[in-house]
Amino acid sequence: MEDCTRHENSSVVHVLSSETDEIEILDDGKTVRDFIDAKIKLLGSVDNEEPFHVANLDCILERHLRWISNLPRVKPFYAVKCNNTPAVIRMLSALDTGFDCASKAEIELVLSHGVTPDRIIYAHPAKPLSHIRYACTQGVDIMTFDSKDELVKISRHHAEAKLVVRIAVDDSESLVRLSSKFGARLVSVGGLLERARKLGLEVIGVSFHVGSGCTGSLAFKRAIADARHVFDIASDHGYQMRLLDIGGGFSGNSVFQETFEDFSEVINESLDKFFPPDSGVEIIAEPGRFYVESAFTLAVNVIAKRVVANDKDEHHNGEKNIPDTVMMYYINDGLYGSLSFLINDPAHTKVEPYLHRAVENNEPRYRSVIWGPTCDSFDKVAESYWIQELRVGDWLLIDNMGAYSVCASTDFNGFERAHIYPVVTTKTW
Repeated sequence: MEDCTRHENSSVVHVLSSETDEIEILDDGKTVRDFIDAKIKLLGSVDNEEPFHVANLDCILERHLRWISNLPRVKPFYAVKCNNTPAVIRMLSALDTGFDCASKAEIELVLSHGVTPDRIIYAHPAKPLSHIRYACTQGVDIMTFDSKDELVKISRHHAEAKLVVRIAVDDSESLVRLSSKFGARLVSVGGLLERARKLGLEVIGVSFHVGSGCTGSLAFKRAIADARHVFDIASDHGYQMRLLDIGGGFSGNSVFQETFEDFSEVINESLDKFFPPDSGVEIIAEPGRFYVESAFTLAVNVIAKRVVANDKDEHHNGEKNIPDTVMMYYINDGLYGSLSFLINDPAHTKVEPYLHRAVENNEPRYRSVIWGPTCDSFDKVAESYWIQELRVGDWLLIDNMGAYSVCASTDFNGFERAHIYPVVTTKTW
């Protein structure tokens, strides 16, 4: 067993720093749209058409208030992997959330913004040895496991860890299923707990993840019941567990039949049944996209254009939509940049760009193909997308760009990653 030397961590910071994060404070009644208008005008004046995100921190506050109103017993531990923008981390730190980290780098990032180690759960069940040692030196004690081999690694490099056993649950109603990769089956939990006891490790709770983009609230009901069963098994092995982590899978948009409020009602009822308030069990969750999905708007520029079908000036009998003309547009962000989620996130598979400039209602729309900027023909953002005719130099806006976008962006072909401009109103500030 190796000892680790712990470092003192700075006290939590409950303020935002506009200088550190370059946060723009919207005063005098200015809106996010006003900021976008001004930014596009400024870029035009300096011959710059690079794409950019606007991160609306007010939206994150609204989501946080919605969370604590609907799930008052469940403390959110924000999933850093979803969006690691420093202003987002600092905003959530100021709101006193916890953080779900999956690597040394994510732990470093969160700690650098004044978060204390007790507000972090190292929630990756398969951790590199050096990352375990780093967590130990920083006092990040809560971490998950789902195998005997992981227990051996932890016993050697972080013997004082407070462990959470991750179980596999039914994730068949989710768009991104995770239980095939992580999570111990219920039949193996007893053996894991016995192994942990022999290694002298402390197991304090249970975690699960119903999958990203969960479409049915009953998945949480079944998973919470499974967790109760594991608590009972643990009791038989001499463990008195005190933490339940209900994972992620929460959507902030109304794209599913059930709303966040519907999910919350089912979760609250299940928690009250299996883990009533007087049980003394702390409840946490790992929301990601719920907090940031709708907070980001992407602005992209039309850098090229061509017509691939009949000439647009041919007679079209006054039709609003022109089916015989196909337009091709090329924008300066795409699948290798901010829009990579179109191929790697089944919970977000389409975008709906709209023109920044004003358009007339009677302007005809053309069937359009929108391409990203790279040389790869795979870099297609939208196909058969009906939109008014665009001009080279036009700006398009795309909403709901906060989840799994900036964190997965690359600079393939030398195209610059979209810059991020965090904004906040004076009231929220």
